[in-house]
Parts: sequence; structure tokens; C-alpha cells
Amino acid sequence: MKDLREVPVYAGSREEFLARYGALFEYSPWIVERAWLARPFVDAAELHSAFLDVVVAASDDEKLALVRAHPELADKVAQAKGLTAASAAEQASAGLTALSEVEYQLFHDLNRSYRARFGFPFVICVRLHTVGSILAAMQSRLGSDQETELREALTQIGLIVGFRLGLGG
Repeated sequence: MKDLREVPVYAGSREEFLARYGALFEYSPWIVERAWLARPFVDAAELHSAFLDVVVAASDDEKLALVRAHPELADKVAQAKGLTAASAAEQASAGLTALSEVEYQLFHDLNRSYRARFGFPFVICVRLHTVGSILAAMQSRLGSDQETELREALTQIGLIVGFRLGLGG
């Protein structure tokens, strides 16, 4: 994905808007499609806000689908099948593609426990974390309830998209 900080915020045709921003949310271009209706956008922060407004207004099923569209962290199968370009770069930057076998197994076990408990993958903005802090967050968040964890996953998705737009965390 190109560095969106270098691209002026766009208010053109629906097709051009989708081409530019459609991959911001993991396999969920519906968010970008709906946000297009709120154009034009003064800056990337306003665009980000419009995206988040769409997520807040989404149905519970849509929110759950958005979270479920995210890959499990440090998952060798997902890495082999192909992550989105943004996810692959983010996981690599956090060191999640160069773990020891013991670390991979720990992530695998925590991913499995997390998905069994909540029905969706653990989502965290890896750009704000280290391998150790991600593991600690996974262990800690396993103690959350379903509603709290879904809300946290959506918050983390907002942070991820903010970074992808060049806004930081």
C-alpha cells in the first residue's frame, strides 16, 4: 500500500475513492464505500473520523464480521496463505514473522484460546507494541468479557487504520 500521507485527501469519484482507500480495513471495503457519502474531507483526520463513524453506526453483525476479517497474529498458516500487504508489513515490523518455535507455539496457543473464548481473532495495533507486550495483552485480555473485548478490538482497528492513513496512534 502506498504511503497515504503523501496522497491528498480525495473527494473524487466513488471508484477512485475506493481504489485509494478500499484496502484500509481488512477485507471490509464496505466501510470505505459508506464513508464516501460524507465527502469531501478536509484532511486525513476528518477522513479517519468518517471511517470510524461508519464502524460505530454498523450493525452488530457487521462489526463482528470486521473483527473476524483480521488475521491471527504470528499465524504461520495465515502468513503462508497471504496476509494483506498492510498486515504483512505491520506484523513483520513488530517482529511477528521472525519468532522462535517456542514463541510461535505460544502465539498459536493464545490465538486458539482467544478465538475459542470470543469467536474472533485477537486484534491489536502491533505498531504500538513489542512481541512481549503483545503476548502480555493477549493473556490479559483473555480475562475480558465478550462485549468489552469486541469494543477493544474495534478500538484497535481504529488505531491500525489511523496509522495506515499516516496519522499515528
